Amino acid sequence: MKLLHHGRYALLLKFSLALGISISATQYKIDQQGVAYAGETKQPPAKKSNKVLLGTDDLTSGIPGKGPLTVKEIKEWLSQPENHEILEVSLPLGLSAGTAQIVGLKENPLTRAKIELGRQLYFDTRLSADNTVSCASCHHPDEGYGRRTQFGVGIKGLQGGRNSPVSYNRILSGAQFWDGRAASLEEQAVGPIANPIEMGNTHENAVKTVKEIPGYQIQFDKIFKEGVTIDNIGKAIASFERTLVTGPSPFDFQEQLRPFLKMDKEDLEDLEEEYKATLALTKANPMSKSALRGRTLFFSEKVNCAACHLGPNLADEKYHNLGVGMTVKNPDLGRYVVTKQEKDKGAFKTPTIRNVALSAPYMHDGAFETLEEVVEHYNKGGHPNPYLSDKVKKLNLSDQDKKDLVEFMKACTGAFPKVESGRLPQ
Repeated sequence: MKLLHHGRYALLLKFSLALGISISATQYKIDQQGVAYAGETKQPPAKKSNKVLLGTDDLTSGIPGKGPLTVKEIKEWLSQPENHEILEVSLPLGLSAGTAQIVGLKENPLTRAKIELGRQLYFDTRLSADNTVSCASCHHPDEGYGRRTQFGVGIKGLQGGRNSPVSYNRILSGAQFWDGRAASLEEQAVGPIANPIEMGNTHENAVKTVKEIPGYQIQFDKIFKEGVTIDNIGKAIASFERTLVTGPSPFDFQEQLRPFLKMDKEDLEDLEEEYKATLALTKANPMSKSALRGRTLFFSEKVNCAACHLGPNLADEKYHNLGVGMTVKNPDLGRYVVTKQEKDKGAFKTPTIRNVALSAPYMHDGAFETLEEVVEHYNKGGHPNPYLSDKVKKLNLSDQDKKDLVEFMKACTGAFPKVESGRLPQ
């Protein structure tokens, strides 16, 4: 490659790295789900590497085979040394700029065996008091890792007062739940087990149940020195959830192309191979004209959705009062219940825009069934109350502006890894 004039290549490279953009677009291949894989092929090597790209099927497809997991199959899986190696993880295009934000791996390193154990527990209703509710009951892969009910539904049809938050891209998130009451993903994973309106169990009984299942007992004894404990149940589930990562979206491919569109003809000639490869990826995963206009609005000073929805996961990990649910007599006070700080009354954690089109209904109380309703809420400036965020203001959007913003959010949809939801120990 020739050097660009006036040092522009160095500037472009620096700019691209800051955004997590790969200039060498030829290093990416796209499978039928639209996931970008590093290297010339998605075919795994004969021996599993300890370097893995999150968001791929490899980590979530379960122990090979059909039907319930047998003790024999589990022992064979556990006998393979590579399944116990600590994994070095990388994030796919779009999220890759968030590598420094990855949370929890130092305290709870990922291994294939631990991830697989967490997958089993995530889908196992035996963690609940009456064997009817699992983690997936409120965070199901077929429903955007949320649930299409206004509120979470637990044992005996009991309902809470909040919508089920999504469980993907949690590897970039510290505090969990709408109010951030769980300091870690491990803490969040075991909370619902003992919640009377969720799984309705006790931690002691859940541990007892797991110990009585031979397939689980074998795995815990091999993976954890302490065997089956509630903390280790949380570590396993959290490990699986950290692999639930969204693949590149049309928005991500378009963002990878943007630096090239700002270059002059001479510079493009020097980066012709990279430009053509990037352009091909963008054309294979296009944003509509409406979505492109929506992207401009989203990041504009006028609309400024990016005041809260920013960064690799398009979420600031902070808490804001948007005026949602503040019209009722006794509103949910959200973050205030945790911090007891007046400014946090009615404030809830910013959800990600990634794959938001798949996780209706919206807001902490599931108040809005469509993205159109969400945009209209912001357009009106939320509902006035003493704690309304200063970031929420009337927008005076046209009908076309509203449509464009919705189309942009839909263009932030990437593929989920394929997950085996069955294949549990007998």
